[in-house]
Amino acid sequence: MSTLALDPSVLLGRLYISFWIPTALLTVALLLKLPTIIRLWRDPLLRAVGGVLLFACTVFVFCVPSMIHRMNVLTGVPNFSAPWCYSLITANSGVGLLFIVTWRNGQGGRAGRSARTRRATRWIVSGYTLVVVALWVLFLLADVPVERVRDLDTYYARTPFMREEILLYLLAHTVACALSSRVIWDWVRDRGLDAWLRWGLRLLGGGYALSLLYDAAKVTAVVARWFGRDPDWLSTNLAPPVASLSAILLAAGFILPHAGQALHDRCRVRLAYHRLGPLYRVLRSTTGAGPRFSLRATGELRLIRRETYIRDALLPLARHVDTDLTERAYAAALAVGHPVSRARAVSAAVGVLDAVENGGGAVRGDADPTVLLRDIAAISSALRRPKDLAAVRALSAATPAPPSITVPE
Repeated sequence: MSTLALDPSVLLGRLYISFWIPTALLTVALLLKLPTIIRLWRDPLLRAVGGVLLFACTVFVFCVPSMIHRMNVLTGVPNFSAPWCYSLITANSGVGLLFIVTWRNGQGGRAGRSARTRRATRWIVSGYTLVVVALWVLFLLADVPVERVRDLDTYYARTPFMREEILLYLLAHTVACALSSRVIWDWVRDRGLDAWLRWGLRLLGGGYALSLLYDAAKVTAVVARWFGRDPDWLSTNLAPPVASLSAILLAAGFILPHAGQALHDRCRVRLAYHRLGPLYRVLRSTTGAGPRFSLRATGELRLIRRETYIRDALLPLARHVDTDLTERAYAAALAVGHPVSRARAVSAAVGVLDAVENGGGAVRGDADPTVLLRDIAAISSALRRPKDLAAVRALSAATPAPPSITVPE
């Protein structure tokens, strides 16, 4: 325990998070967004989101130590992966800033882009492009003959030109993360945000905050090397797991609004389909056949088919609904304590049940089919409680209809 307390690198060395975990999550996020990005490619916000996810995936693929060594061997240039990885990180930072600028412009639509926004976009693109070019120029000028897979930043922290390259990519990354974090946390406080979007933004803000911790660890280790200190554990043991955690939060932040909203919509559709079940079964007993079932049909299509079937069955049945009975049922429902909206649905359900049990029969009254067709969800919900219906039917059968009471629309 004393060793762990005195040497943080020992403890942090055990805190290993595989780079493939955030890579997988970022890939999932990209695949979820990809259909929308392709369909609405002209939307600059979606293009920026796609760029962020694509570059983030690429960063974690090529920054794995095994891939770093493979790139160096493949090119035959020691530490060739250094400017390559730095360039990917810088490009990802620039695309992240473009994402923020595009969002602040109103989330899409080139026609509404202000001159100030277009100018900011040009500055970001040109600025980060120049940074990438400078990284390669500095690498060509630097003397880095010894391959370093894990500790290149600190090993060459005092090497001319390589020193400037390391600081340049860290500075570009820090500026992008600081601006992104600030704008996202301001965004979270906006009113009227969807709950899924709000939580997604919180995850994104946490991911960018951890990215700043990554930059702080790297910069501290590099600067300490200038003064002869050796806290390399900040760069080699602390920064990598922080980067992985940051990427996991960023991926979750992109996934959550999309997946959460999709799950919410699916549950809403399934619940609506399930709520129509009692009325559907009552009407099917009269027609003997329901809508055609298909395993390949989506939940939305099944709901539409059930709603259409119910309305098609109710339309001719409405002519056989006893309006006197529904008026008595409405008065009885109010008498037993049902609120007005519930009493209206219960009385309609009583009328439908009576018409179904009598097999249609003669035309009764002048029931308005519009009310039945409009309130199918409420009527079906009333049918789900047979004891309440039985009590209302029994009371309405023993009570004459009050002339002043009508079923409200």
